Parts: sequence; C-alpha cells; structure tokens
Amino acid sequence: MAQHANRRLAAIVSADVAGYSRLMGADEEGTLGRLKTLRAELIDPKIAEHGGRIVKTTGDGLLLEFSSVVGAERCVVEVQTAMALRNADLPQDRRIEFRIGVNLGDIIIDGDDIFGDGVNVAARLQESAKPGGICVSSRVHDDVRDRLDLGFDDGGEQSLKNIARPVRIWQWNAAAPSSAAMDPAGPALPLPEKPSIAVLPFANMSGDPEQEYFADGIAEDVITLLSKSRALFVIARNSSFTYKGRAVDVKQVGRELGVRYVLEGSVRKAGNRVRVTGQLIEAAIGGHLWAERYDRDLADIFAVQDEITASVSAAILPTMERSERERAARKPPDSLDAWECYHRGMWHFAKIEAGETALAQDFFERAIALDPGFAAAQAAMTVAILTAASQFRPQSERQVLVPRAADHARRSILRSIPTRRLVMAHWRSR
Repeated sequence: MAQHANRRLAAIVSADVAGYSRLMGADEEGTLGRLKTLRAELIDPKIAEHGGRIVKTTGDGLLLEFSSVVGAERCVVEVQTAMALRNADLPQDRRIEFRIGVNLGDIIIDGDDIFGDGVNVAARLQESAKPGGICVSSRVHDDVRDRLDLGFDDGGEQSLKNIARPVRIWQWNAAAPSSAAMDPAGPALPLPEKPSIAVLPFANMSGDPEQEYFADGIAEDVITLLSKSRALFVIARNSSFTYKGRAVDVKQVGRELGVRYVLEGSVRKAGNRVRVTGQLIEAAIGGHLWAERYDRDLADIFAVQDEITASVSAAILPTMERSERERAARKPPDSLDAWECYHRGMWHFAKIEAGETALAQDFFERAIALDPGFAAAQAAMTVAILTAASQFRPQSERQVLVPRAADHARRSILRSIPTRRLVMAHWRSR
C-alpha cells in the first residue's frame, strides 16, 4: 500500500528584499549587518509573537509557516508598518524594503521543510507585491477581512508563473483607514520637537507588597532628575503611572503619550539584596537602546535608591543624545527642523575634522535661523568656532573668529543655557 504524504492546511508567508543585489553591490557588509539587526530586533520576535515558524531562509528571503492566517497577517502588517517607520528618514537607495506574499493552502511536510502548490502560490504572490507591500490570495483576504480591520485593493485575477489556474490577488493598502485590530490605541499624539520620554512605573517582581514603594520611588526619582534637563520633554508622573500594574506594549505607550522613548524596569528583592533592571526603548519600533542591571546590598535603602536613580539617569541621557544625532544624520537636510539641525551639527562636529567642523557650523547656523531663541545651538556654535580657530584655521583669523564665538556665547547666556558647562564637556571629550 502506498504511503500517504504528511499534509496540513497552513498560512504560508514568502518574503524577500526588493533590490537586494543593488543594495549588496553598493554596500555588502552594511546591508548584511542591517539585515541581521532587522532579524534580531524586529522580524524574528514578530514571527514568534504571532505563532509562526521560520521554515528556511535564503540570502534575501524567508519562508514562514503559521497555523493561523490571522496571525500571519498580523505579523506581516506589523513588520511592514515598523519597516516604514525605520525607512522614513533614509534616502531611497539605502532603504531595505520587503515584498511579502501570503497564501492559505495545503502543504506537504518533509522534515522541517514544506512543499506544495500552496507554497508556490505564496512565492508568486511575493513577486507580485510592491516594495514595502503585501500581496495576498483571495482565500487569505476572505479569512481576514471580517477579523482584521485592514484595507486591501482588489488586483483581480492574475496568471502567475507556473501556477495552473489564475489567482485573484489583493494588495494591502497601508494608507487605508485602520484599525482597531492593529491599533487599538487610536491616533498617535504628535511628537514634541525635543526628545520625549515616559518613565513607566518599575514592576515589583519580589512578591513582597512592601517593596512597591521602593519600585515606585525609583521611577519617581528618575522622572524628577530627567525633568531638570531643559533638553528633554518628560511625561509627568500622573500620566505615566496610569500604566501601573498593566501589561502594556511600549509602542502603544508611545502613541498614547506622544513620546519617542520609554524607560521601563523592574525591582526584585531577596534577603538583604536587591536587583534593579532598566531598559530604554525607542517606542515606534520597540527596539532596545540601552539596558542595565544593578545588584546592591540594602544596608541603607534610601542611599541605594539614590545611587541607582543617579546611575540610570546618567546612562540614558547620553544614549538618547546619540539616538537623536543618528536619527538627524539619516534625514534629508531639507527636512530638518531646528532641533534636528542642532543634532546633525553635533554629529558632524564629533568627527573632529576641518571639513566636518565647517559643516557643523552650517547646521548650527540653520538651527539658529529656524529658532533664534535656541540657546543650545548658540552654545554649540561657540564651541565649533573656537575649535576651528584653535585647530583648523590660520592664527591670523583668530581676531575675527574669537569675537564671533564670544557673541554666540553671550546670546546663549542671555537665554539661560549654561554655556560654560556645554563648552567644557565638549573640550573634555576631545
């Protein structure tokens, strides 16, 4: 008697990188590094979150299997939405954009691999998808349209390569009104110009209700310390503590509070030892920027609380600064606002080269022109001019450059920014 093949019904996802050969030709190591980062930070976690399985990978593609077509569609829409955010600040020729096809069909299982017409259709749907888009079969569309509030455009029946019968395809419309299913938080609040952060209440992992005050105290003290920085927009305790005791998605927190960064953490006590963890997350993509663990003896609980609070605050401020500079460096120059011009200038200035210092001054000038009251840009211009005068310009020009630097310093002081502290910090770091 002939042995029957092992079959099952599954949602199949086929994905590849649009223009992969071009990206590799332009920057082989950089492209591979970015793909590895995307896998680790976004794609693999999303697959696991929605119950998927990676069947196999190629240089530029993935074949995935899901037991639920709704889970498959949630996964790919969330991945493409996050990719659009990551690519927003990049020039077109440096963007990594996926084409994704989703099909629901019968598959043959052979070890860890899968075969069959359902797999072949998913691969052809992927080829029909636009960069950054999703193409699904009519079976997928019929299954998800009453379960997920997503927009699809009818592509009609298409003859797909090596597929016997025409397949009716649907293209995901990212611009369609969406979606309680994918975005239960509703419309996102606009982000302020300055870096914005919400400090969530630290979770008490001890099982000891008496440690609740210690966990809350650390979060409150971090909020207080961060609020003293004029460079940050910090969400008030009353707003961030509404999430206390709730399992929340940091992306939802970012949308609801209008912040770019979220700090979360936990406290765990055993005997006379306490362990505090903290993570700084970029809310839009859910990526970790910083994480640390602190193990301390509780000889003086308030001293421990003060020490950890100071350590956390001191660590995340420069991390956010670096993130803001990298974000500004990725954006097209014509689209920068005053705050981004300032950080783009700082990004150039950090390279300590004559040409880069000149570019930094150009961006600081643009920041000042866009916002004449922007004292941090005035202070940065002071440092940049003094650096150019002492390291890169002829001595004969100092009699012009030094008075110009002094003028920017006076303007900064008039706007109550501690110029001396900024100047000294940059001189110490060089």
